[in-house]
Amino acid sequence: MAVVLAEALDAPDAGPEMQTVVTATRLARPNRQVPMTVVVMPRAELERSAALTTDGLLRTEPSVATFRRNTSLGADPTAQGLNLRGIGPSGVSRTLVLVDGLAANDPFGGWVFWRSLPRFGLERIEIMPGPGSALYGSSALGGVVQLISRAPTESAVEAEGFAGTLGTLGLTARGAAVWSAGSVSLEGGVLRSDGYRIVSPEKAGSVDGPTRSDDLNLSARIELRPRDGSRLGARLSYFNQRQNGGTTFTDSRIELFGAATTYAWAAPTGGHLQASLSLRVGHFEQRRARVAADRNSEVLVADQRVPLAEQGGGLAYHFAPLVLGGRHSFSAGLDLRRATGLSRERSFADDAAVTEREAGGEQQFGGLFIQDLWSLSETVELLGSLRGDLWRNVNGRSDSVTFADRADGQLSPRLGVLWQPLHWLALRTSGGTGFRAPTLNELYRPFQVGTIVTGANEALRAERLIGGEVGVEVTPLDGLVARVTGFSNRLERPVTNVTLSEPLSSGATRQRQNLGAARIQGIEASVGARFLKRFTVLVGYAFIDARVVEAGTTGLSGKQLAQDPQHRGSASVTFDDPRYVTATVQTRVVGPQFEDDLNTLPMGGFVVVDLSVGRRLWRGVELFGAVENVFNRRYLVGRAGLDTYGPPLMARVGVRLRSEPGL
Repeated sequence: MAVVLAEALDAPDAGPEMQTVVTATRLARPNRQVPMTVVVMPRAELERSAALTTDGLLRTEPSVATFRRNTSLGADPTAQGLNLRGIGPSGVSRTLVLVDGLAANDPFGGWVFWRSLPRFGLERIEIMPGPGSALYGSSALGGVVQLISRAPTESAVEAEGFAGTLGTLGLTARGAAVWSAGSVSLEGGVLRSDGYRIVSPEKAGSVDGPTRSDDLNLSARIELRPRDGSRLGARLSYFNQRQNGGTTFTDSRIELFGAATTYAWAAPTGGHLQASLSLRVGHFEQRRARVAADRNSEVLVADQRVPLAEQGGGLAYHFAPLVLGGRHSFSAGLDLRRATGLSRERSFADDAAVTEREAGGEQQFGGLFIQDLWSLSETVELLGSLRGDLWRNVNGRSDSVTFADRADGQLSPRLGVLWQPLHWLALRTSGGTGFRAPTLNELYRPFQVGTIVTGANEALRAERLIGGEVGVEVTPLDGLVARVTGFSNRLERPVTNVTLSEPLSSGATRQRQNLGAARIQGIEASVGARFLKRFTVLVGYAFIDARVVEAGTTGLSGKQLAQDPQHRGSASVTFDDPRYVTATVQTRVVGPQFEDDLNTLPMGGFVVVDLSVGRRLWRGVELFGAVENVFNRRYLVGRAGLDTYGPPLMARVGVRLRSEPGL
């Protein structure tokens, strides 16, 4: 489990007020001086977790979920959307995922390729639930998750290698060289797994096999620090993945290349300038199959290839503090983004006829934001943010049909108040709006599952969220932190697959439409304690009631949102003594939920226990072991025509090597 207190508990020489976060305000701020909830997973917690993947790490926080509660070791790459506080679980992420300030959501479909975001080089993960569009624009509808990389501070080399059950093998290495005027770092890793059978043995046939996968991640980073106090950075990254979905004709391949440059400058007047340019190009390939009822044969029914590209840039200026009725910290900025993608698909009929389809287009985004952090006194701080976004959908087409260009816009405000009447007590409240513009995939690309064809809809409008929270945080004793937050959100115009009264001219019997509204409200609670110097206990719980409140004539009013359990919890106990051993036992609890919007396909809750152990053999060498799902609990992750299951027990052992500083 990750709570904001974890960073404080892992830094015994610093209280919670000394820990810094950046996502909530785009400024480095002590976490106890931020008027909204920010959850932090510090580096120590990341290294101690038994989770193999980054999405696995995130799911240990009760308010974080991936679609169909599955791991990226077994999930379809296009069904890995992230949601916070139960805001509209779907394959499309309703949460913006950032890596050092740059978006990681797929520019064509909005999902997240989690395996392209390795955990090895991370310094921390920051999670900001609730509407975040006032600073980040589209895709931050339900919040923001930011992965923050370790900045090289000294020349060193480190590596990690492991082997485990299910044919799992991994090797990652990272090296950094630091000198007075800059630094350079290189990181690379491979991960291979035979995967597991997602179909139960009782239902599996001869076509069902494990979800094999192979990953390659490479990155290079350089930073120069001229004598004028500025910083110039550049980063290159490459990712390649091949993954099998469990049968011969259900596989995928992903290849991504990224490049980014950043510039930071501290003005003599006390202001601070930040600028960035980024590029992502790549392609996604996937094959789909139709499996016989006895699951002893299959035929290829479609293949898809999506070349995609995204270019972006941003500029932000943080002004020197202004004293006027208190202390004001003003910020302003703009960003631009262009995304293109074209899905090329072939469908294969039983009579060997081939149908070809092309669908895609281009999206152009631009946004401006302003923000004021107003410190009225040492105990009261106000935050106000406002952002305006415009976007255009251009060159949209589906086969021979060309769609008219469209433009739309959104204004996103956010307000927050922080009151700290006592040094051990902090009270927060905040509210605002968020939005998500429909993706190119939703606008232009129809899709088929079995015999059901769902049509695209070029007229889709942006989804909108209105929400707020009230919370209290107390630190009554050294080493003890507790937090309770209540929240309420209304999701309007969600993009939904709607069954039509009459088929479209294309033969589609369903279509993506903006339909209805949902209310998502609940409470989060967390407690963390350090005692006897070596033990740390973290406990968290989230109750989330997510229901449809407006649904037209579909009969869904009052139904629980699909893939959204009401109860989620986690608890961990860590013993850390470098002389002997570091060990963590973590339990994750997920309550019952429904597969479908009609609430006719229930999926039971489950409890999973993970274990990790590390032992320093000698200086710079550590032996570690990890077991996920210690008791081999079998639990459903999907019931879309076929019951599929989450990963079984997975164990691995490995070694970490760290060189002495100052190569």
